[in-house]
Amino acid sequence: MPDHSMRYPAEYEIDVRPISRQRRHPVIFEAYKQLSIGQSLILLNDHEPCGLRDEFERELAGAFGWEALPITDAAHRVRITKHASTPLPRVVADTAALLESSDYETGGSIWQLEPGTRDLDSNIIALPANGEIGLHNGPELDVLIFVLQGSGALHTELNVIQLRHGALLWLPRRSERRFVAGPEGLRYLTVHHRKPTLNITPAPNRPQ
Repeated sequence: MPDHSMRYPAEYEIDVRPISRQRRHPVIFEAYKQLSIGQSLILLNDHEPCGLRDEFERELAGAFGWEALPITDAAHRVRITKHASTPLPRVVADTAALLESSDYETGGSIWQLEPGTRDLDSNIIALPANGEIGLHNGPELDVLIFVLQGSGALHTELNVIQLRHGALLWLPRRSERRFVAGPEGLRYLTVHHRKPTLNITPAPNRPQ
């Protein structure tokens, strides 16, 4: 059973006005983290904290309460209540609607997993008709790929794998790969462990 013993009074007040703007959000999130379920913090700010609410929605959608309070002494006041001990499972994208609304000529990443506090990275990659991602060695992590739409081919070090809707592929770390889209384009979901950057390195030279 989790320990929900009181670390703060039922309502804890935090005034971020004396704090530099770049430090405010980390300070607020740390104060929220220390709350027990059902506890609230009263935030005092020098402006309406719309950006902060957007960040709470991105990180903790459904797990917190947000109540704007009357402005007093020129301070914008908000009550933020902790409803759950962790971020909640939630739908992060409707892939059917996303694919229907995007242009078939669009290339690149058309969706990314957004919460900052996460262990996974995920993207939806779009290649236009006959487009490609050139030959390269993948990053130092395994990648899982699910083909959502279209067709194409995955060129590996030794063979070519045909890609069709519904195909689920595993790309081992550092494996050589080249993606080539078919005539209707190619769109696929990637899922992999998070890292700061995914560096693409050139494929090794081969004897002619």
